Amino acid sequence: MTQVSWSPQSWRLRPAAQQPPWPDDDLLERALKELCALPPLVFAGEARSLTRALGEVAEGRAFLLQAGDCAESFAELSADTIRDKLKIILQMAVVLTYGAGVPVVKVGRMAGQFAKPRTSATELVGEVQLDSFRGHMVNDDAPNPQARVPDPSRLVAAYHQSASTLNLLRAFTKGGFADLSQVHIWNQQFVASSDEGRRYEQIAAEIDRALHFMEACGIELSSEHSLHQVDFYTSHEALILGYEEALTRRDSLTGDFYDCSAHMLWVGERTRQITGAHVEFLAGIKNPLGCKLGPSVTPEEVIEICERLDPDRVPGRLTLISRMGTDRVTDALPPLLETVRDSGHLVTWACDPMHGNTFVSNGGRKTRRFDDILGELRGFFEAHRQAGTWPGGVHVELTGDDVTECLGGFGDIAEEQLHERYTTTCDPRLNARQSIDLAFRIAELLRG
Repeated sequence: MTQVSWSPQSWRLRPAAQQPPWPDDDLLERALKELCALPPLVFAGEARSLTRALGEVAEGRAFLLQAGDCAESFAELSADTIRDKLKIILQMAVVLTYGAGVPVVKVGRMAGQFAKPRTSATELVGEVQLDSFRGHMVNDDAPNPQARVPDPSRLVAAYHQSASTLNLLRAFTKGGFADLSQVHIWNQQFVASSDEGRRYEQIAAEIDRALHFMEACGIELSSEHSLHQVDFYTSHEALILGYEEALTRRDSLTGDFYDCSAHMLWVGERTRQITGAHVEFLAGIKNPLGCKLGPSVTPEEVIEICERLDPDRVPGRLTLISRMGTDRVTDALPPLLETVRDSGHLVTWACDPMHGNTFVSNGGRKTRRFDDILGELRGFFEAHRQAGTWPGGVHVELTGDDVTECLGGFGDIAEEQLHERYTTTCDPRLNARQSIDLAFRIAELLRG
């Protein structure tokens, strides 16, 4: 049961980092009151199901694929956009499952990832200093002062776009789109024409042959629901605490509190202070949780996080997401793995190879090198091999669009090409070809 001293409001007594400077408290309270009256976006039973699935990952019997946009955009709500993003995640999951022989737990950075922490309260756009863009849940990315004013009505808009996205995700994953016998139709033209696409097609053909073989042996495949639909969960960073509080509900079956804005919530590198408001809020909800860990975190701090967020040591409750950077992972990660292993906490370990490898190109755009992303993943797997622990998953930022935001990978995108199709509202994402390429590389690391 939820601790007696905790309530969905108790975070308000703690220092809360990264909260927007809302200009009108009355408008904010009105928006939060409206959110409190709206139906939950997800249900407690679904969150418990994800905890059980992540428990399998923590035990070394499955692998976590957590992927999606850096920051979702209000301007990109369309069936095609959602379908194409889901398609890439499903393709990656097929590559990982078939190539490495382990079940894949699929969690999207979708239906709620509308807010982003920022290092500075202001940013330079061209020659104009503006308030920082904090995600479409808070303000707009248009380069003018009025657009950057935090607007509480955007919290309600984020809820409604999340509801629409969830509706489509459930339709796609349960209504036939995710049927394993249809893996060929998941290919987009530009993926199918690539080397990665052809490798994927080979896997798809082998799956087809295996399904035909089972049918020939008299196995009734139509009754095997796992072949025709998939469990797909949503997640986002629990950054704007008023929004998360407003969507927290008490489960009628257990009496526990669940944040019904997403199945899984995580706390970021900038907000994981053990006495801070974000950790206080997450400690009281029963959703599966994540915590980002950068290269400056100490083993002692990680144990404090484990004790605070997973005091009952429930497998699947806590995922520790390392984001060290390719230059730091080999020296910063092993002490954490060894300390947590020896403490007896059975957590899920995942690697975010994106955020620690971001830099600004000569043209002024944030980008990441595919080789650096792969380098951090190799270091992550090697550290786990040495510690005797399970490299449980990856956490990546990607899109189904043919963008040019990350350097290298398939097509060998160069710095002078970044401007061609650079559409992210915040950080650079892998495109579809790079994502499939990465899935094959991860499958090789899992096998090796």
